[in-house]
Amino acid sequence: MARTKLSIAILLAAGAALGVLGDRLASAQDPLKSGTILQRAELVSAKGMEAILVLRELPPGGASGKHTQAGNEIVYILDGAVTLEVQGKAPVTLKAGEAFQTVAGDVHNVKNASATAPGKALAFYVAKKGTGIEGLSVPEK
Repeated sequence: MARTKLSIAILLAAGAALGVLGDRLASAQDPLKSGTILQRAELVSAKGMEAILVLRELPPGGASGKHTQAGNEIVYILDGAVTLEVQGKAPVTLKAGEAFQTVAGDVHNVKNASATAPGKALAFYVAKKGTGIEGLSVPEK
């Protein structure tokens, strides 16, 4: 009886650990769809548009993959360092306290500059009202 309870407890703990790991891997596999929307604000002077503030995280060695935005994006690095690769331009490495911007159509990739530490940034977007997090960044084909 005690052995059965111990086995069940071990299986439950292993299942919970695998669930957490799977969730983290899913986010790491598609960082363009991950993040936490912190605030939305309707832009009164631009009908049908809103400003969206998103907390984005990149795992150690992670990258966004080549993508574009439909509008403007401003990113402020909170923790760690990232390398910004914009098509047609030299890569730039930015550290905590620095920022970058992209405009509609800029094909770019954001890489965590560290293989051991996560990176964290605030991303500010101007997008059509109601756009979900998965619609803010579009993978380049």
